[in-house]
Amino acid sequence: MLPRTVLAVLAELAPAAAERTLDVTRGSQPLVWLETAEKAPRQAAVERLAALDALHREERILHRGWGFLAGRVEVDGKPRKVRVPLLSQPVHLERSLLGYKVVPAGDVEVTPLVEDRELAAAFESAPGLATPGWLEAIGSGAWLRSVADATGFTAGATIGAKQRIPADGLALVAAPALFVVRDVFGVGLADSLRSWAGRDLTGTALTAVYGSPSAPGAEDPEPALSPLPLTAAQARVVVRARSAPVTVVSGPPGSGKSHTVVAAALEVVARGGSVLVATQSPHAAEVLAGLLARYPGPPPVLFGDASGRAGLEADLTAGADQGVEAGVIRSGHAALQAAADGVRGESARITDDLEREGHAAELPGYEPFLAELAAEVPGAFDDAVDLAAVRTLLASAAVSPDGSDGGPGDGVDGAGLAAALGGWWAGRRARAARRRAYRVLGAAPDVPEKTLIEALAAATAQRAAAHLAATGGTDLAARWSALHDAESELRTAAGVAVRNAAGSAERWDRDARRAAGALATALRAGRNRRRELLARMDAAPLVRALPLWIGTVADVEDLLPPEPGLFDLVVIDEASHVDQIRAAPVLARARRALIVGDPRQLRFVSFVSDVDVTQVLDRHGADERLDVRRVSTYDLATAAAPVTWLAEHHRSVPHLIDFPARRFYAGKVSVMTRTPLADATDAIDVLHVPASALVKGVNEAEVAAALRAVEELAAAGYRGIGVISPFRAQAEALEAALVAAVPAERIEELRLRVGTVHAFQGSEADAVVVSLGLVDADSPSRRRFVTDPQLFTVMVTRARRRLIMLSSLTGPDGLLGDYLGYAGHPLAHGDGPVAVPGWSSGVSPGPGDTPDTQPETATSGWAASLAAELGRLGVPVRPGYTVGPWVLDLCAGPAPDAVGVFCAVHPDGPAAHLERQGALHRAGWRLVDAFPSRWHGDVRRAALEIAAHR
Repeated sequence: MLPRTVLAVLAELAPAAAERTLDVTRGSQPLVWLETAEKAPRQAAVERLAALDALHREERILHRGWGFLAGRVEVDGKPRKVRVPLLSQPVHLERSLLGYKVVPAGDVEVTPLVEDRELAAAFESAPGLATPGWLEAIGSGAWLRSVADATGFTAGATIGAKQRIPADGLALVAAPALFVVRDVFGVGLADSLRSWAGRDLTGTALTAVYGSPSAPGAEDPEPALSPLPLTAAQARVVVRARSAPVTVVSGPPGSGKSHTVVAAALEVVARGGSVLVATQSPHAAEVLAGLLARYPGPPPVLFGDASGRAGLEADLTAGADQGVEAGVIRSGHAALQAAADGVRGESARITDDLEREGHAAELPGYEPFLAELAAEVPGAFDDAVDLAAVRTLLASAAVSPDGSDGGPGDGVDGAGLAAALGGWWAGRRARAARRRAYRVLGAAPDVPEKTLIEALAAATAQRAAAHLAATGGTDLAARWSALHDAESELRTAAGVAVRNAAGSAERWDRDARRAAGALATALRAGRNRRRELLARMDAAPLVRALPLWIGTVADVEDLLPPEPGLFDLVVIDEASHVDQIRAAPVLARARRALIVGDPRQLRFVSFVSDVDVTQVLDRHGADERLDVRRVSTYDLATAAAPVTWLAEHHRSVPHLIDFPARRFYAGKVSVMTRTPLADATDAIDVLHVPASALVKGVNEAEVAAALRAVEELAAAGYRGIGVISPFRAQAEALEAALVAAVPAERIEELRLRVGTVHAFQGSEADAVVVSLGLVDADSPSRRRFVTDPQLFTVMVTRARRRLIMLSSLTGPDGLLGDYLGYAGHPLAHGDGPVAVPGWSSGVSPGPGDTPDTQPETATSGWAASLAAELGRLGVPVRPGYTVGPWVLDLCAGPAPDAVGVFCAVHPDGPAAHLERQGALHRAGWRLVDAFPSRWHGDVRRAALEIAAHR
């Protein structure tokens, strides 16, 4: 589809601007007048606000206002209560000895009732605005009166906070106050989308997403050298995002999607590009910014409603625009290449050792045939013969009798094809190579080539075994330590290289310094003024100098210059939760897109009707991809590019993740948190709370039970506790009870949060209390809401270590019944897996499943002998223990102190062995190499040393 058509359709389907908020106390929200705007006294109302602020620290629901329109007026023929600030700012409350200090947590902004944004920006640029004592300063009264007049309402007298608010008409209250903002809606996008339709969007991510799917191009073969440790799948995403018009990433909760976003962003910046990261919520933007802060790189520009801009402003005004000299950058690149060479060198040495061990392990299979092979191919067993050189000769002579290529179908490699196609001369060279190989090996011309190959393999095994016998066998402990140190040095060098590249003198030219100074000014301005200043900037040098920007999808269109292809890469996080209407202006601002999401979690909510969608699509001849009611930004992207699945789960203990992994992800989740101790952890408690009816939609018995559960978790030492419910009424009742029962400082100490499941999407906590809010008498529709797979997935995957589910249901069936039944059965108890009736791998059985135990892979040979010997020494052993996609040959030791034991080279070879060891090392496993060559096959001695190693 043409971008013009796409944007025209989206403009027609875009919702109108949200209704103006006239009463910030609507729904019994508190409003507390302050004596000064900087301090709040210790009183009950303020204590409640402090507790609310602590419960919702990440959401920034607490605001401070200066100057309020207050009273009652008629709007659209109906009387309306008015309590609205003329100037406001998100804040936090910090406890002090005599009260609370009011601390800014976001932008100062003139009321949206001033619809002229240029006028609002002019108001926000007033000198001294919102500084300490501002309301008492000369001129503040005139400023408030001017803003009040600009709202379109007529305000009467100016009064103080303690004076009576008129019952009819409006007064201007010249006082500061604290209030709560629950829901924030963005402005309408229709006009903006129409303006985008008139621009040339060729080469933008918007065109790539809505155009015809293109064949994947050749990927950059250079491996990703990242400051972050990456799995193989994450590394593929980073490499693909360098050049692919659209890259799509998905994965279950805890699979490292945010980790991948940060790695891809730093990679693009390191290569001289710029990145825009757009998130669903301000909290998500701050999480990504916090993750970025853990690694060397450019300071991200948090351009939306975030408090972290102060640090960037300080950096800009402190001379961050000097630029890193080219010599320093070259030195950093040299250090990076040296570190990469170090990793390659250590990997190569380990690979050589593993190959030798693998060859030696094959010797017993050849021993019955050694005499015969030595008689027919004596040169293979002559230590003076270079076996690798002979293999090269045979490979170059690998031409089939008919001269065709010897590929996988006929046992001949690509050298044979070269001979066949190279004509007579190539064939002659191949025949000469074959004769020379036979001559070096001392084999008669009639000896089959297959016999030569077997002799070479047997001789290689014999030489490997002899080498190991002479050197004491394969012990890689020191080599693994050296490799991990080298990998750490590589990540550090990569981070330094990213930081230097982002701050290079080439980026920080004269235009960039001027743009950075303008940005510092904009960061000090209010929201409307900043929007105006950013729109006037020369954007290209600004993003060249400051290449990493983070904000919400709403803030992107609200604050960034509308320049097509301004950024090299745009990342849309939680894209299943982002509708196309908000995504389009974001995609238009970049050349390439990285779309990240999980369609099995909560999706966006659309209020566009089916009738409107059908009529608009028909009118423009558009296809179903523009069905904004059903097709999310993630869905749209999957039609334009293949999806990279991040299968490894790194967040929760197995008992918490295994049910959703099987039920909602078809088992396509590799649980990297498995350990014997974690397997034995009963992480889910289901508490039955008797309740027969709801009171105004609230299960009061569960509210009381939730308070007790929080107290028990706190007493058990948990810090980072979430309390959630599917229903807003239940969540609000939980919030009210916690605010009344738990002091603000205790809420902060426990890092306690409360809200709906929707509010917790993208978040996690050490422990979570779930209040289902259901009773047996509930309607089927209410129960269906809770058991919606997408909501249920989010609800049961927020916890890292413990989940307490409160339920008043008796004998639930379906999804709830399956989960509650599963919850009582951890995967294992004690030191080994146990059979749990009706369950396989600790998860609810699906159709055709039969009861089973936690599956482990059978062992044989040396591993089986070692397991038996360890057992005789009293060491618990779990053969073939699986962790994510990997298998430990043995897991030895009691659950709290188990180690992973490798008894042989990975069946897929040294490369897989290296990858397995790295993944398990990063997962926190202690690993031991127990190759038979190390003890000359003495299993008793091996078992004794391994038992002592624990």
